Amino acid sequence: MEIYTTLQIGAYHVNHCEDYLFFDHIDNNKIVCAVMDGCTMGKDSYLISSLIGKLLRKVCKSLGYKSFYAPEYLEISLEAYLRMILKELVSEIKFLKNQIQLERSELLTTLIILLIDTHQDQGVVLAIGDGVINVNGKIISFDQDNKPDYLGYHLSENFDYWYESQQQKIFIPELGDISIATDGIESFTRIAAPENSEAIDPVDFLLNDPVGRGNEEMLNMKLKLIEHKFGLSPTDDLAVIRVIK
Repeated sequence: MEIYTTLQIGAYHVNHCEDYLFFDHIDNNKIVCAVMDGCTMGKDSYLISSLIGKLLRKVCKSLGYKSFYAPEYLEISLEAYLRMILKELVSEIKFLKNQIQLERSELLTTLIILLIDTHQDQGVVLAIGDGVINVNGKIISFDQDNKPDYLGYHLSENFDYWYESQQQKIFIPELGDISIATDGIESFTRIAAPENSEAIDPVDFLLNDPVGRGNEEMLNMKLKLIEHKFGLSPTDDLAVIRVIK
């Protein structure tokens, strides 16, 4: 699998990029990808979005060890595996919250998490809050009208009940070209006069267009092209992970 990423601070943000991204292998077949978008109205939102990335890394390493020493983990369905990842992640967030006395306003970030199994050629995505997903050319946008249902709102709830209530879940029966992105990908606006009069759809160009494939800087190069040739730039922070089979 080819994995491309980009992380960029929005034109309207000054001090911090409140988005973050993470990807890693759990074992030879399973890959976890995630993008996080800290709430602008929260407190130090760049912190919780990056901390969740670090905690996901810890969870993935732990599950990697378990799958090595306990082969039964290899037989778990993909959704059950995603559920297990999220349950461990929530447990780690609650522990960290208590350890360093984080307030509710410091726990507000969206989370889009993608789990793929290259051996089964399948994947599953769960979006907690706003964001954009591309599944083999079909772009799905989750927009909660600037009132995302942040994971931090539900830390005290029963996890199993909360998980079962999640509606923004997509099952991918065949891997091809999959992307997850924070909602900053929909915030492109004109910041300079374009070099020509051609129009471009930044979402489609970043998530579907194959130009630059094979170059690990593909998405960063596309952002530069959008800015310098078409005069467009994201006003909100942006995190994208694109996985191509």
